[in-house]
Amino acid sequence: MTDDASGAERRGDVPERPGDVPKRRGDVPEVHDRWLLVSVAGVLSFVAMLDMNIVNVALADISEGLGVSSATAQWAVLGYQLPVVALLLPVGHWLDDMSVRPALLAATAAFGLCGALAAASPWAFWLIAARIGQGACGAVLFVLMPVLAVRSVRPELRGRAMSVPATLGPLGAVVGPAVGGLLLDHLCWRWIFLVKIPLCLVALAVVWRAMPRGGRLRGPDRRSLVDTALVATGVTILLLSLTLGSDAPAWLALVLVAVPPLWWWLRGPGGRPVTGLLRAAGLLRVHGAVLALAVGFAAMHYVVALRLQRDEDVSATTTGLTVLAFPLGMGLAGPLGGRLADRYGARPVAVTGAALTATGLLLLVLPGDGWSPPEVAWRLVLAGIGMGLTGGPTQALVMGAAPPGRAATVGSTVQLARSLGFTLGPALATAAWRLTGPDGGARTGLALAATAACLAVPLLALPARGPANLPGSATDAAPAAPR
Repeated sequence: MTDDASGAERRGDVPERPGDVPKRRGDVPEVHDRWLLVSVAGVLSFVAMLDMNIVNVALADISEGLGVSSATAQWAVLGYQLPVVALLLPVGHWLDDMSVRPALLAATAAFGLCGALAAASPWAFWLIAARIGQGACGAVLFVLMPVLAVRSVRPELRGRAMSVPATLGPLGAVVGPAVGGLLLDHLCWRWIFLVKIPLCLVALAVVWRAMPRGGRLRGPDRRSLVDTALVATGVTILLLSLTLGSDAPAWLALVLVAVPPLWWWLRGPGGRPVTGLLRAAGLLRVHGAVLALAVGFAAMHYVVALRLQRDEDVSATTTGLTVLAFPLGMGLAGPLGGRLADRYGARPVAVTGAALTATGLLLLVLPGDGWSPPEVAWRLVLAGIGMGLTGGPTQALVMGAAPPGRAATVGSTVQLARSLGFTLGPALATAAWRLTGPDGGARTGLALAATAACLAVPLLALPARGPANLPGSATDAAPAAPR
């Protein structure tokens, strides 16, 4: 074997047969129109997001069942949410140079196993440890899902494919409390952790049979471990300050503690390539729009439910049905958004969807004293339709601009922007409610949500600066004919 060949083999760059172009270890042969794999991406996005909120309704039962305080039981939620968000960026960098199939199989299997361990928990420490492990696996799933969807179809069908995980993921977050409530009413809190396992098993079977074989898992190097420690520390402190600060504003001072590790990472060899990539690919504005829409959605969801039950004396069942108007509109419009993006281009469809979401949220500010469930519901449907139209095209904009070999990093950054928005929205809405008092708190919170959604419109409409804006790009223009 020649020196060149042996070097290529060590890097994982060995051609499949003589005359082939060597492929890097992280490159997966593009599979044309494997919609079954796109469906897997959607299902696992739904499952991972479902776990974000489904446990919230069971905290009292967990506290009683394990004999712990409510503050300790809260870590059944935080134990999942914190590693999901804190590990997104390090996981994205790690997965860039790895095949998707082995990472996806390992993460899905471990996610289901940790769910079974959580359901079998005899002690709170056991439960929290299982949830932390599940959160780490969830971070891998969040990064891999857009990569799996975008690589499973031809470029001209990218918008349609990306709309599947982009729609089903947020739907999982919204319906989580409803699913959790049904399980608690008829079974026990342990079933909240078991209900997702059948979906994981189905996903494992499909990936095992349908996805091209090849590649192997590779552990992170020392530099990656240092980056992981810095990012995870900074993001975890930031999320804790935002989460705890909604109840006790003094916790917001923790934000200052989060700055040094994040600054060291941004200025170091781990952070500079990420920020440089986002600037070069023209993705900073799109990430800002994703963050703004997530803030608007999360703030709206928090304020509407609180206003209906606290101020309008609406029952919990009616409130739940009213709030479900948003995911109803989103679910109906999600597939349409992908089709329109493939035909007319991702950017105009994303802008139109963001404008509809902003309009629906602005109309929620106007009802004044007329806050009957039907009047709220049709406004939520309009906002949900806009969010559904935006999800797939925005993901297509982001993933279509990702340079070769950096799809996982770009996927992790957009997931981080969305996750931070989901956390920041309720915190900002709570702060606005307290500042303006009980009389105008709901309107101020909704105005904040609407303002965030309005901000997303120009961020998406303004052309990006970078390779993503070159003529013929599949992100900004109608896609080229099939090859």
